Amino acid sequence: MTAFDDLRAYQRQTETLKSISGLLSWDMETQMATGSSDKRGEQLAVVSGLVHDRNAAPQLRDLLDAARAEVVQAGDLRHLDLIQIEADAATRIPKDLAMELSRATVKANQAWAEARKTDTPSVFLPHLNTVVRLLRLRAEALRRDDDPVLYDALLRDYEPDAKSAMIDQMFAQLRPRLVDLRAAVMAAPAAPKLSGHFDKAAQVDLVNDLATRFGYDMARGRIDEAVHPFCEGSGSDVRVTTRYDEADPLNAIYSIIHEVGHAAYEQNVSPDYDLTIFGHGCSMGVHESQSRICENQIGRSREFTGWLYGRMRDAFGDIGVHSEDEFFRAVNRLATGYIRTEADEVHYNLHVMLRYDLEKAMIEGDLAVDDIETAWNDRFFADFGVAVDRPSNGFLQDIHWCEGLIGYFPTYTLGNVYAGCLFDAMKRDVPSLSSDLSHGDISGASTWLRENIHVHGSAVPSVDLITKAYGAAPSDAPLLGYLEDKFRGFI
Repeated sequence: MTAFDDLRAYQRQTETLKSISGLLSWDMETQMATGSSDKRGEQLAVVSGLVHDRNAAPQLRDLLDAARAEVVQAGDLRHLDLIQIEADAATRIPKDLAMELSRATVKANQAWAEARKTDTPSVFLPHLNTVVRLLRLRAEALRRDDDPVLYDALLRDYEPDAKSAMIDQMFAQLRPRLVDLRAAVMAAPAAPKLSGHFDKAAQVDLVNDLATRFGYDMARGRIDEAVHPFCEGSGSDVRVTTRYDEADPLNAIYSIIHEVGHAAYEQNVSPDYDLTIFGHGCSMGVHESQSRICENQIGRSREFTGWLYGRMRDAFGDIGVHSEDEFFRAVNRLATGYIRTEADEVHYNLHVMLRYDLEKAMIEGDLAVDDIETAWNDRFFADFGVAVDRPSNGFLQDIHWCEGLIGYFPTYTLGNVYAGCLFDAMKRDVPSLSSDLSHGDISGASTWLRENIHVHGSAVPSVDLITKAYGAAPSDAPLLGYLEDKFRGFI
């Protein structure tokens, strides 16, 4: 065996431990009894500690040095570089901090679920204070000399090549265009809404059908219910969740399409990369591009909703709208709602910008955690013109902060930008796309995404990956053009 083979064998065990942690987290969200959180916290802390020990071990550095002496191919060098990044981070982050953060997020998760259910922020805020304090310590340990703000050290966990200055500039360009578009479309006559009773069992059947159509391999995954829809896993074990509302089937439909976008990415990474540093998506921005292009550009298109309308009528009978055009309008209805995951395509990015600004302020020390509810409510009213009616519709709605995922939110909008670029390229490269979608056939789109994005895993950096698929450097122009064309068409 070569030194590179020895390194891969070592890394395989580390990646296996990470997958165990992911499975424990999935169970915590879907199956675990509420009284089991303390034990689960210890389980996750131990696994986190083991991963930390392996990444910080002198043995890993020796393996890296030996492999680097013999490796010359660019792909293998990137393999080494990604492992080196994890090794360097583990060396800089104290093991006790890694384990304490793991325990704290489990407790925060349980407190968040209770606070959200009962609309009692006081149950959650002490735990959020702890998580933010620990994340600031983590960021301080990881901060580089070229990081102008502490937040950048956390952003790298999700978008390795990004800086918050770039995110700030992007959001500054997007915000006025989105605000103008929102004002124009909101002034138009209200879109129709679905109405009636939508039996949960029928929704489950439809969700399973849609998941398969969008490329989800049920033999290597499963669909469960959770408070907040999510995807977990990689390779041959990728699990998704959704939630059901018998008054609103679009919630389950579009959350499953979104999560299957993530899941198909993970399932379709080249099998050669399984349990390696390449064996998962290359960044959360690219990951979100896969969920958003499936949910929006494909799933909310005029062609696909025309097919989905017939499928909905077959499943539920009268749904309150009476033509494919009305259904298309209802699916793309612009409304000033509280919930990000249910937001239309225009409001969605405004939700993301709000969260980004607030979490960045918390990490930089410009916003006290105990003041987050007031800050959220003030910003929401300023951006959306509506007062938050209860905490579960406000700062308690998202799971990210209780799980320590600060730095994640801006990747949602970056994913939308990438999705705009990829959809332009897909339309260029798949001439039958429009006809396919009108028949509920996603195979051409799924194949294009698999060949251009999925199979590469983390082997190609995010910007390079999008640039190659799109044919040019990523730009927000395709996204803005797509949104303008669709929503100004409703005026």
